[in-house]
Amino acid sequence: MIKSMTGYGRSVAELPGKQITIEIKSLNSKGFDLNVKIPPWFREKELEFRNMLSFLQRGKIDLFILSEATGDELPYSLNKSLAHRYFEALKELQHEFNEENPEGLLPLVVRMPDILQSDREEIDPAQWEVIRLKLEEALREVEKFREKEGMVHQEEMIKRIMAILALLNDIEPLDAERKEMVRSNLQKALDQFLATNGAARADSNRFEQELIYYLEKMDFTEERVRLKKHCDYFLETLNDTESQGKKLSFICQEIGREINTLGSKASHAGIQKIVVQMKDELEKVKEQLLNIL
Repeated sequence: MIKSMTGYGRSVAELPGKQITIEIKSLNSKGFDLNVKIPPWFREKELEFRNMLSFLQRGKIDLFILSEATGDELPYSLNKSLAHRYFEALKELQHEFNEENPEGLLPLVVRMPDILQSDREEIDPAQWEVIRLKLEEALREVEKFREKEGMVHQEEMIKRIMAILALLNDIEPLDAERKEMVRSNLQKALDQFLATNGAARADSNRFEQELIYYLEKMDFTEERVRLKKHCDYFLETLNDTESQGKKLSFICQEIGREINTLGSKASHAGIQKIVVQMKDELEKVKEQLLNIL
């Protein structure tokens, strides 16, 4: 089954006094590139998050966890004794400069350092179990997204590989025409040479031997057979139980190698045109493979 590296999953956990939102985004990448953005009180669980997300195997993965207060409990406490000291100091400074602050000193006090202190939160085992289950839920959503995208890529690649096989069949009649054209051109060149050099004589058997040797060098039957086998193997690999993006890329390289050899041996305008069309179809396959897991 082909899977895309593109995916998205989201889940929400309701905990006492807060709501935890988990988002996972996945894009294509050569390796496993994980970026984690979580609240400070989740840091002790970061390694577990990374281990769980390794399930995604490959891609540029972003994990976002947002914690929002929903109840009466505040995530911050007010340092009242420090606020009083700031207030008295500002009041004394105001008196020394003989200035009045019509808006009062309180707005200034609450902006001073360490007035609002973040309460360190501990992860309760029961709450962690809820979060872990919600993370697994988001991972399943990513996996479903990847499978759905993978089906689209698979259909497109099958279409392109089948087009290459169809173009390969179109070469067969042109190949016979090409060989006859080569024979005719060589015979014509030989006749012209003999016409201008009357004393020369041609050995017909030697001519046939040289012609066969030349045609054998131009023959691309093996390349055509290998190209078909590579295309068949590509289609077979698409139906593997596991997504095989890297393996498909290797097969794609072999397909490209055989197409290039066909082009270099063609010596025929019609076959060259078909080779160009094959290359175009193969490039579209390669574009799809960039996002395959």
